[in-house]
Amino acid sequence: MTDDRKWKTVFEPYKIKMVEPLGFTTRAERLQALQKAHYNMFNLPAEKVLLDFLSDSGSSAMSSAQWAGMLGGDESYACSRSFYKFEKAVKNLTGFKHVIPVHQGRAAERVMFSFLGGKGKVTLSNSHFDSTRGNILSSGAQAVDLPAKGAMDFAKAEDFKGNMDIPALKEAVKEYRASNVVMCIMTITNNSLGGQPVSMANLREVYKICHAHGIPVFLDAARFAENAMFIKLREPEYKNTPVREIAREIFTYADGCMMSAKKDAFVNMGGFIALNSDEWNDRARQSLILGEGFVTYGGLSGRDLEAVAVGLNEVLDERYLESRLNSIAYFGAGLRKAGVPIVEPTGGHAVFVDANSFLPHIPRNEFRAQALSCALYLEGGIRSVEIGMLAFAQRDDNGNFLPSDIELVRLAVPRRAYTISHLDFAIEVFAHLAGHKDDIKGLKIVKAPKALVNLSAELAPV
Repeated sequence: MTDDRKWKTVFEPYKIKMVEPLGFTTRAERLQALQKAHYNMFNLPAEKVLLDFLSDSGSSAMSSAQWAGMLGGDESYACSRSFYKFEKAVKNLTGFKHVIPVHQGRAAERVMFSFLGGKGKVTLSNSHFDSTRGNILSSGAQAVDLPAKGAMDFAKAEDFKGNMDIPALKEAVKEYRASNVVMCIMTITNNSLGGQPVSMANLREVYKICHAHGIPVFLDAARFAENAMFIKLREPEYKNTPVREIAREIFTYADGCMMSAKKDAFVNMGGFIALNSDEWNDRARQSLILGEGFVTYGGLSGRDLEAVAVGLNEVLDERYLESRLNSIAYFGAGLRKAGVPIVEPTGGHAVFVDANSFLPHIPRNEFRAQALSCALYLEGGIRSVEIGMLAFAQRDDNGNFLPSDIELVRLAVPRRAYTISHLDFAIEVFAHLAGHKDDIKGLKIVKAPKALVNLSAELAPV
């Protein structure tokens, strides 16, 4: 036996030393819970959820090293030693000059667009995530997506479907005029379009084009480590490069970043803004103080800062990242075998089911993805999230929701929280749904807010 033998069995590269019970329920209990939640996954009590794939944000299992770090958290109001550990970890990773803690990613977005947004302003992106888009639009600015050609062909597997369309970027700079484009945001991985990675070559080219026109480039870096691992696996020139070095290079093709540390730093709460601009740093800090807290804690406790500092280092362990990507690929392969159409190839944090292909019998205006998400919960107690009519929430002049070309159910797997057996159960439930999909009916809106509709809308069966 040799140490470098490649075994076929997929398993978790850690051992479990703390557990909590799952939320077992009967089908009757789930139906009642679904009705009380107005058919919105965000309203379901977590204790009534068996497997929770609603989000990989803040739902990961922290390590013993993170818990140990939290015990040493310095809760001083200003300039705590925990902040300096946090700041050092972020600077070592990103290389950016200024570090501003925030309680999560959307707080970073709110802070930045409180002074960068406004009528007539434009942001360009490979794809804006929903909270990013919400913060931009609420400022009066415009958010323009420029996904790579082929990104919307969910059945076709390509290595870097998260890329930005370079010709489209050049045209957009001309169309909107560079002086009106306040920022180009590269989302890594591209969450809205299946968790697909962005290549280093694409990041490099986007940065070159934007800088030629004086447009700052920012990363939505929530899943930077997963993206770095994909680059190692799929971009030949990085095959032998340590993923830590790949991650550092990624940040050299940006002027700053906004990060929800609740993803690739494993923490339950936390995030940051990191940037080089002295002017933007000063303005962001003023906005932070008004809405988040002092500049050395930004809405976080000292123990949160400690946990982020440890997590940013742990996530770059290549054994962990290999296991993470392999488990998502295993999940996708099982669903595919069960006759469930998914976004190909699988991404780094989730499997995305194509509800348009799975439920063509449901009219396009009856929220196909949300209907499938509800059916998944009703049958197996599994909570997922819709990325479609609710998430994008486009309306006509009369306020009616418009059908979306994208109707996905995202199964976001929390890091280090579930085992392969849990994924096998989810595959089994989906296989049952595949055999009874004609029984799934559409939904209609009963009540909906103006912004971030998917978080609080109320629906009912048609």
